[in-house]
Amino acid sequence: MKNEGIEGTERFESPDKGRGLRAVRHFAVGELVFACPAYSFVLTVNERGAHCEHCFTRREDLFKCGKCKQAYYCNVDCQRGDWPMHKLECVAMCAYGENWCPSETVRLVARIIMKQRVTTERTPSERLLLLKEFEAHLDKMDSEKEEMNQADLAALHHFYSRHISDLPNEQALTELFAQVNCNGFTIEDEELSHLGSAVFPDVALMNHSCSPNVIVTYKGTMAEVRAVKEINPGDEIFNSYIDLLYPTEDRKERLLDSYFFTCQCTECTTKSKDKAKMEIRKLSSPPKQEEIQSMVHYAKNVIEEFRRAKHYKTPSELLEMCELSQEKMGAIFADTNVYMLHMMYQAMGVCLYMQDWDGAMSYGEKIVQPYSVHYPAYSLNVASMYLKLGRLYLGLEKKTQGVKALKKALAIMEVAHGKDHHYVAEVKREIEEQK
Repeated sequence: MKNEGIEGTERFESPDKGRGLRAVRHFAVGELVFACPAYSFVLTVNERGAHCEHCFTRREDLFKCGKCKQAYYCNVDCQRGDWPMHKLECVAMCAYGENWCPSETVRLVARIIMKQRVTTERTPSERLLLLKEFEAHLDKMDSEKEEMNQADLAALHHFYSRHISDLPNEQALTELFAQVNCNGFTIEDEELSHLGSAVFPDVALMNHSCSPNVIVTYKGTMAEVRAVKEINPGDEIFNSYIDLLYPTEDRKERLLDSYFFTCQCTECTTKSKDKAKMEIRKLSSPPKQEEIQSMVHYAKNVIEEFRRAKHYKTPSELLEMCELSQEKMGAIFADTNVYMLHMMYQAMGVCLYMQDWDGAMSYGEKIVQPYSVHYPAYSLNVASMYLKLGRLYLGLEKKTQGVKALKKALAIMEVAHGKDHHYVAEVKREIEEQK
């Protein structure tokens, strides 16, 4: 495929940011700017049996691969379409049995290597940016990242060297893992549940802003980029690389750690939302600045501790951890403070896992309004919260509240996902069923 570009946009050198994407025509809110098929993708292990490995369709009547009995497909066409990639894992899964456990990144890199071997021309995923042009930032990686990279490299050799002849040399693999870590995407469903990982080179061309003018959603293994603000000819097109809930300092830290740049966007220079995000509880004697700083330090530690605890603590222990941290932070932070909201969101997730629907609903009700304030307009985080809440209400036979929440989710989704998306059709059907 020759380089035909993407209609309505162009690649350009963005001041202080390197290459980027800009509009050459007007895009209205909700308009599709472009779609990009995945160069390579992999369904997450936890979703096997619920989604097709090839097209990511969610359905109940999938059939499984006759050899490994682990991969599921819609039909023979999907199975055939996936075979060039699945054959890498099929034999290995049979050979290793329960000991087959490469990370998702390792699985994705193995697929990229195979794709590169059979690809001689530009792919439809690389109309403006080639995968081999991805930044790797090897010179900026700390020892912890280097160790993780080496562990992935060792796992690739362990699980795939028998099935991929002549793997690239160590330097090439180190660079490829770094490129994927910096430019890869996680594919999520309408409730932001993780479905898999992929690389979309043209989508990776967009630079970051904490006040983005586009949003990326997925239709199967296709990424769709839609305008969430008016975009005029000459405007740079900005996506957000991170969760935008947190205050400026936290966002900058995350961007520097994961993507190796210091964000200078309008939101980071004005810090316009920081005061609301860091709301302090109204007390008769306001807390001192050092007390607030100390609580922020505690909050960051507990967030990290909880992330690790998910791997070894029981759901009830995790819930207790959420409740205790909220109690402690609540002495200084208001309920709308983002650190409080973070632990409420984790608690809601645990309640959903434990099928404590009332508990989940109670947390969702506390979260959804502040989310609407802290996140930009047309945020998927806000839409997914209204969606979860709406579905909980309907399950608990609170029909009026359920329909109201689903309609709020729908209003955002019609812009972010597009009116013709199957997720939008599903939500409309859920609303119709209540009439």
